[in-house]
Amino acid sequence: MLKQLFTVSVFISVVLAGSISAEEKTEQIKGPILITSQTLLSDDKARTALFEGSVVAKTENMTLYSDKMLVYYAEGSGNVTKIEAEGSVKLVKKDLVVTSKAANYFADEEKIIFTGEPKAVQKGDIITGTKMTYLMKEDRSFVENSRVLLENKKGK
Repeated sequence: MLKQLFTVSVFISVVLAGSISAEEKTEQIKGPILITSQTLLSDDKARTALFEGSVVAKTENMTLYSDKMLVYYAEGSGNVTKIEAEGSVKLVKKDLVVTSKAANYFADEEKIIFTGEPKAVQKGDIITGTKMTYLMKEDRSFVENSRVLLENKKGK
């Protein structure tokens, strides 16, 4: 039996944790999230939405790709509280590309944790490790068991 696939687009707005002054440099998710996938299974009682098949979550300042994405949202407001992405995870943000087997986004802490052979590439520099934690608001990362390959820009 052929499984009929369809594409679903959903706008989910994100609440930014706390108030942030204009002077502070922040890298949190901005604006609504547009998620497309081949299938969507929504569970209002559990407040989850399971997107499967060629999942793309796009915001104003980044794009997250995966095979499967489970989105948790708050009761009443519908604001995203957590996202679990699995399978061929790829985050693209400006000149930064992070790949891994899995990633978890925590809205209240404004952080993403990449696991399963995470690898970050930016301007020719490559960082790998066993676990990468990206603190979006502070625009900094923590990498466990890191290995860094820096491109020699002087010799070019």
